[in-house]
Amino acid sequence: MRGILKKTLPFLSFLGVTLLSFGLFADYPRPWEMTFQEPATPVMEKIHSFHNLLIWIEGGIAIFVISLLLYVIFKFRASKNPVPAKFSHNTLIEIIWTTVPVIILIVIAIPSFKLLYFMDVVPKSELTIKATGHQWYWSYEYPDQKVSFDSFLIEDDKLKPGQMRLLETDNHVVVPVNTNVRVITTSADVIHSWAIPSFGVKRDSVPGRLNETWFNVKKEGLYYGQCSELCGTKHGFMPIVVEAVSPAKFQQWIAMKAPPPPPAPVATPAAVTPSVPTSPVEAKPAAATAPQTTVPTPAPSSPQEPKK
Repeated sequence: MRGILKKTLPFLSFLGVTLLSFGLFADYPRPWEMTFQEPATPVMEKIHSFHNLLIWIEGGIAIFVISLLLYVIFKFRASKNPVPAKFSHNTLIEIIWTTVPVIILIVIAIPSFKLLYFMDVVPKSELTIKATGHQWYWSYEYPDQKVSFDSFLIEDDKLKPGQMRLLETDNHVVVPVNTNVRVITTSADVIHSWAIPSFGVKRDSVPGRLNETWFNVKKEGLYYGQCSELCGTKHGFMPIVVEAVSPAKFQQWIAMKAPPPPPAPVATPAAVTPSVPTSPVEAKPAAATAPQTTVPTPAPSSPQEPKK
């Protein structure tokens, strides 16, 4: 018995650490993290809740199967049953092991379909952002606010204290909290994937196609993500940083990023334009008339009398 405990103690310790780690959540990856990041959106909250439901179901199935296996091993071992029993069918057991899995699948399917619908159907949005993937950076557009910019990875030698390697960008995607944000994503070259783990968002960026998703951040802060589709040699160098701020700060940021209005046109004095003839008759120059000479007409002569 002591030998069995010595052999299983490391496994039990690892299992205990694993179970304790389920209480650790973060808005960015942390060393030895073994579960989801802290949910920041309603979508991620529902994903986390569904995950916990599956853990209980899977845990119950695993405990039942292991218990049944141990029972069979000890109950029907060769030393206790030198003459094995011979039977092949049991109608009740066959009905049970067919019906119970079907019920379990129905219990899983109902919340699964609800979650898929909640994730896929974009509600009425108050802000639209277009994310375009490139090799290897992201371009963003706020079409309603006429704002656009590129977002590149900050190299290691340019990182400031407190910034994280391979996750920081020079330009953040700024959004207001408690706002439905619609994200339209596409690609300019190969397939990318715009993903923020704490939002529960992962949508492929496909060349020539527009895919959409949505999120609603509930608290201010920085949220980190990365391209989640293999897109070339620098696939791991395409971070995403979303900064959630208050609506007032968001309007200030938009005012700073928006292009200046075009200058008003300067009034110029009207130029004097020559009069334009209104009819082709007026436009035709008068023909030069040659001087006319009068030829005198001879007076009629009287008839001569014939000579005698």
